[in-house]
Amino acid sequence: MQACFLGFISVFIGLSATMAAAVEVSPRPQMRPGSGLITAATVVSSDVPVRNLRPQIRPERGGDAVLVSASTDAGFDRWVAGFRGRALSQGISAQVFDRAFRGVTFNPEIVARDRNQSEFKREIWDYLDSAVSPVRVKNGQEALRRHRRVLERIEAHYGVEKEIVTAVWGMESTYGERLGDLPLIQSLATLAYDGRRGKFFESQLVGALQILQSGDVTPERMKGSWAGAMGHTQFIPTSYLAYAVDFTGDGKRDIWSEDPTDALASTAAYLKRFGWTKGQPWGVEVRLPRGFSAGAADRNKMKMPSQWAAQGVVGLNGRAVPDHGRASILLPAGLQGPAFMIFDNFAVIEKYNRATSYVMGVGHLADRIGGGPEIQASWPRGYNPLTFEEKMEMQRRLQSKGYGIEKIDGIIGPNTVKAIRAFQQAVGVTPDGVPSKEFLALLKRS
Repeated sequence: MQACFLGFISVFIGLSATMAAAVEVSPRPQMRPGSGLITAATVVSSDVPVRNLRPQIRPERGGDAVLVSASTDAGFDRWVAGFRGRALSQGISAQVFDRAFRGVTFNPEIVARDRNQSEFKREIWDYLDSAVSPVRVKNGQEALRRHRRVLERIEAHYGVEKEIVTAVWGMESTYGERLGDLPLIQSLATLAYDGRRGKFFESQLVGALQILQSGDVTPERMKGSWAGAMGHTQFIPTSYLAYAVDFTGDGKRDIWSEDPTDALASTAAYLKRFGWTKGQPWGVEVRLPRGFSAGAADRNKMKMPSQWAAQGVVGLNGRAVPDHGRASILLPAGLQGPAFMIFDNFAVIEKYNRATSYVMGVGHLADRIGGGPEIQASWPRGYNPLTFEEKMEMQRRLQSKGYGIEKIDGIIGPNTVKAIRAFQQAVGVTPDGVPSKEFLALLKRS
């Protein structure tokens, strides 16, 4: 979530409506660690100190075990003691809590990683070069071949194409090669205590304890990414509780096993829950007519492909795109880059992870695994992109001018692109929506 990304996002069985609603939009808009798409910039410096003092368990007078930490971080110890009471009040047994927290200390490396998510500093073409590399496509085709029988069963049951499920698997854990090896309770406790998104991570920590209490996994096997995502397709705990399924029929929803069946079926269940339409593409690369206005590329401007064709927007073969449903036009790099006609299934993948780059990565990887072509149009690799800090400066300046920027986060999403275009229109330049250094200079001059 986040991420969506990591999505991404029964959201699973047995959760209250409140908890299910909490995962409607993935809290991980970034690519999850373990995906192989995180660059070296995320590696934490070895200068960061790491505490290695282990908490101890001593019996309480009534016989129950009470967590006693030997950590030098007294604030973390107090937080754990307070959280213990909150967890027990939500139905977590003292025995489950104390076993789960045995050996848990505050890990500053987790916080450092949370502060340095380098995928937001990459241009979309660089991201896709990695996400849909020839090796990832080849390995995806091999993974589909090896697991075709179970993937076809999953497709028949949930109505989600096997190529899409395989692509999510490839994006999230490189087809099971990188599941994440960090103790999940420690990661979530560290992030909950840190407080930047404390309420969210505390809810995930309670969810993780509920999973342990259900017996689906042991604390020793409950490992994942630094951000608390788990298994072959990197579910966060509340999404696991809401959507994970036991497709093997062994009585456990085991997304950590070497057998990926439950994880793959859980991903299909998730996508089905959010409205996946079988047979509808996520998107189709299209050709725009001369003079096409960038302002027409708006997610809210939905038309049938035949209606778009009447305005000159056609497939690369020069013919109208089949009427799979209403669609909008996406220009991920402005008018200088490829254009796509995107359908409702695009928004479904966004539930797994909100980042446009992630959605395109999953969709295009699925197409390539299924034998489809590479993106045909060229990306505008020559323009001067903004750094992460410059993107935040751009957002601050747009916000100060009243252009509807909700968050200053350096993430170039639909709202930021819309704001860029609105400003460009206001000053009389081509509204291409591209966050370039030239645009920032224009913004500073105005």
